Amino acid sequence: MKAKIGLIAGRGIYPKMVLDGAKGKRIPLAVAALEGETDPRVAVQGKPTEWMRVGQLGRLVSFFKKAGVQEVIFAGQITPKRLFDLRPDFKALWILAGLKERNAETLFGAVVRELEKAGMRVLPATTFVEDHLAGTGHLAGAKPPRHLSMDISFGWPLAKSLARMNIGQSLVVRKGTVMAVEGFDGTDATLKRGGEIAGQDAVAIKVTSPGQDMRFDVPVIGPRTIQAAAAGRVSAIVVEAGKTLILGGKEVQQLAVRHKICVWGHAAKGSK
Repeated sequence: MKAKIGLIAGRGIYPKMVLDGAKGKRIPLAVAALEGETDPRVAVQGKPTEWMRVGQLGRLVSFFKKAGVQEVIFAGQITPKRLFDLRPDFKALWILAGLKERNAETLFGAVVRELEKAGMRVLPATTFVEDHLAGTGHLAGAKPPRHLSMDISFGWPLAKSLARMNIGQSLVVRKGTVMAVEGFDGTDATLKRGGEIAGQDAVAIKVTSPGQDMRFDVPVIGPRTIQAAAAGRVSAIVVEAGKTLILGGKEVQQLAVRHKICVWGHAAKGSK
């Protein structure tokens, strides 16, 4: 990767991990920082950095062109409500008018196409953080509960079906019953909700959807995920091996041990 790389930095520690990974390879990143989303401590690491609102697509493209960016990485979530309460500039309005559906996938997909039209290649969102992808088996925390394999056999195909229908990518199960399904409220809220309904011994399962665009939509878990599971008394979190990023791995391990939660990586055949 000899070309200059731009980073579209969202919330959380994910953008910092990308910057740290790039720094380890002595690759500077131009950072597009989003008002109300990007951590200022992350933004200052850009070479250069420019602040902008979510929805200022023209400004984003212009900034990257001026900075000589030829490749782009998306990292970090954007508060869901911001995607549906945009103050778009003219370029964003133009692409929004052409969308039949308006959701995170179509919005980010449209941004990717605009960047490509401007001559920039969008890299996988796991670029520089590949070492943080989940492996298989026991990843952190307590030993797997006895009922884990049974709950995976029951819940995994259901989670994949939900993901295929673009409903959500996470669910919570207990002893052959679905306790909660992810909606617009996100994974953490689903863990709390499902765990509270189950009362105990709940298992959360998080998967990818078929054809998921890993350039801007990579499943992640982090310290907040473990805290949400603890609040709902969830006993295990199952993630898709090789396709899920674990953010803040050391803290995830500490929290999982403290709250006696098992984090497990699963790679089922034919689960794509």
